[in-house]
Amino acid sequence: MLRRCLILFVLVGCHPASKPTTPETWTDPEASLPPSTRATPRRFMPLPRPAAPRVVLRHATILTATGQTIEDGAIVLADGKIEAIGRSADVPAGQGDLDVRGKFVTPGIIDTHSHLGVYSAPETGNANQDGNEMTNIFTPSADAAAGYNPQDPQIGRAVAGGVTAAQILPGSGNLIGGTSVVVEMRLGVSVDDVAFPGAPRGLKMACGENPKRVYAEKGGPMSRMGLYPALRARYEKAREYAGKLRDYQAQRAAWLEKRKHGGKSETAPTPVTRDDDLEVLAAVLRGEILVHVHCYRAGEHLEMMSLADDLGFKIRSFHHSLEAYKIRDRLAAKQIAVSTWADWWGFKLEAWDGIPENAALVHEAGGRAIIHSDSALGIQKLNQEAAKAMAAGRAAGVKLSDDDVLRWITANPAWALGIDGQTGTLEKGKRADVVVWSGHPLSVYARAERVYIAGHEAYRLGARPASDFELGNAP
Repeated sequence: MLRRCLILFVLVGCHPASKPTTPETWTDPEASLPPSTRATPRRFMPLPRPAAPRVVLRHATILTATGQTIEDGAIVLADGKIEAIGRSADVPAGQGDLDVRGKFVTPGIIDTHSHLGVYSAPETGNANQDGNEMTNIFTPSADAAAGYNPQDPQIGRAVAGGVTAAQILPGSGNLIGGTSVVVEMRLGVSVDDVAFPGAPRGLKMACGENPKRVYAEKGGPMSRMGLYPALRARYEKAREYAGKLRDYQAQRAAWLEKRKHGGKSETAPTPVTRDDDLEVLAAVLRGEILVHVHCYRAGEHLEMMSLADDLGFKIRSFHHSLEAYKIRDRLAAKQIAVSTWADWWGFKLEAWDGIPENAALVHEAGGRAIIHSDSALGIQKLNQEAAKAMAAGRAAGVKLSDDDVLRWITANPAWALGIDGQTGTLEKGKRADVVVWSGHPLSVYARAERVYIAGHEAYRLGARPASDFELGNAP
């Protein structure tokens, strides 16, 4: 015991005394902390991947989703990017050439509304239900990334349908359900491996029957009359919180400047107590997080738009939005995308007025129409869903090109998710998110034969599913 005490005495006694704080040696105690005026995003740490090989898809009909169709075209994928695209005759033959004569090449399909991974298969009671945090009607800081299972066997089915990216959303049981994560549609060890690089976070909000039903017996609000004042009050609180943060940062900056020049008489300003929920909403008010709203009725769209205008945030996309056609001119003027189904309707009263011409009418008005899935089955055939919506629109007299409709599942969802600078169209320099189809992608007979995600082959027709869940049952 004595020996231990002596050792302790030596270790403590030999420690150099702290130097007095002077302007020259003083350091900012918050310098290593994340800025308190920003909602700290999830820091993804992906495992390293080998470089994507060089691949040249030659002699295909290339539908670029930019308005241009290239017959007998070639597209060069190298190091995860589109290196070149044009006529086959203009692209020199080289390493990695694949003759895909008679096939069609498109950008990868993007789904703006998916719950894969947070409602993972198999459905086994509460074990895999991670999409709704229904303990409070407001859960902005709940994060879909934390609940995402990148080994969900449903992911492989989506890739086989030509899907290369998707927004994984919390459910719609809450008024504010939490933040979304955009993922590459491939299997991984953790969400870090599959998070789409550079994609901004989204915030899932909901109105109408779902939060009414869930919270009617949990303290409310239980009516539409109560939903919007509750949302307004929460955002007003966030605005007040954001103001306090701005004031604190200004005071702290002034204090630091005085310290730098030798002033030591004033005490440091008191930091604002961090509130993770309000941090997220403050980031929404600053435009750092994209807002996605589950909404059906036209009147509720307008209520949400009015609320957003009053409080100073923007809605990026309404989801489901079955009555968007009734206010399509106003949605187009606000540049709010409409993420909808081809022909789902009538499964509850607020969905009663859905029509199959919805997407086409939104497009005709100059809006951004998107076909989403909200379904582990629908995500496997979004090309066919877009084709159904196209057929309904054309039958109603709406002029739609194939390129217009292709954009409903490629370029427009990329814009809604804030990743259109990287993907959604086939252009030189963009990510090599590419699908090779056996026939025209808007045909019911077409199948995805090859799917590339950032230049890596993620699927080939006939390949077996590769999730951990299914490998145990494979021969």
